[in-house]
Amino acid sequence: MTTRRPRGDETGGVDYQFVSEEDFSRKVHNGEFAESVRNFDASYGTPRAPLEAAVCEGRDILLDIDIQGAASIRARYPADSVTIFVMPPSFEELEGRLRKRATESEDKIQNRLRRAVEETRECRRFDYVIVNRDIEESLALLESIVNAERARVSRMPEGLAPWNK
Repeated sequence: MTTRRPRGDETGGVDYQFVSEEDFSRKVHNGEFAESVRNFDASYGTPRAPLEAAVCEGRDILLDIDIQGAASIRARYPADSVTIFVMPPSFEELEGRLRKRATESEDKIQNRLRRAVEETRECRRFDYVIVNRDIEESLALLESIVNAERARVSRMPEGLAPWNK
């Protein structure tokens, strides 16, 4: 959920739930987010109810969140979270991608680049890192991580473990 305006062809309810600052603040006050943060003049948050329903059902959920959000999720769901830091192959490539998107002013692009340098220093706090050089390779690596995590012994339900029979 976010308070920013949709970019390009983003669709409300598909890419994000776009809400007003007032609505977002009310949801924060009511404890409706698993994590929330203010970034680049907009608020972002992960609604708690659908996330907790997915966790209870044992479904995989992919959250596209920043480093503060990842830390919040890990603290709230330590046994159920896996963190993956996705980074560009270079800051020059990141700058090119931001400019190609053509949705932000020069000041905002420079702020994002400064933030990226700071955040990259935090990648060692994550379980995995994906350097997004090529989207197909990055998706294949993500799929490998998900499959490996699904196979963790610690994630196997007690009653289904073959050694419990």
